[in-house]
Amino acid sequence: MTTLPTPSTRPLSRRQWLLGGMTTVAAASLTACGVPIRLPGDLLGAGNPASAAYEQKAARHLYQRYPQRIYRGKLPPMLYAVGVLQIFLSGTGHIRRLSWMRTPSHAPEVVKEIERLVRAAAPFPPTGTGNVTYTDTWLWDRSGQFQLDSLSEGQLTGG
Repeated sequence: MTTLPTPSTRPLSRRQWLLGGMTTVAAASLTACGVPIRLPGDLLGAGNPASAAYEQKAARHLYQRYPQRIYRGKLPPMLYAVGVLQIFLSGTGHIRRLSWMRTPSHAPEVVKEIERLVRAAAPFPPTGTGNVTYTDTWLWDRSGQFQLDSLSEGQLTGG
């Protein structure tokens, strides 16, 4: 009969504590600075040119799916809500998860509606390269119509 090795009951050395602490501080600093941390299996992430190209493809997919919801022309100077949503997709275009980077907290109904629209639009076009994470900014008008920043026609200036 073989016995499995047991974890050492020896306390960690000062060097091990220091190394662990420095690793934790480095990871926290990168996260706080907004450096994207890729999930295992993600081939494309924020800042990757291929991810930016896919962002355009995904935005066009949403526009084609909801033509009646797209605000045509320049948006008014005061938008009802602005939200930044990160979408994690499989290589086949199925949603793995959604993550809000900026939530319009004054308009929780908009958050729910955007999530509903995104989920109902799945599957998205296949990525051709594996899992993709892309981010887009939702510019929401009081009428319930929207533009995505990646395809936005701009905003009227004035006051």
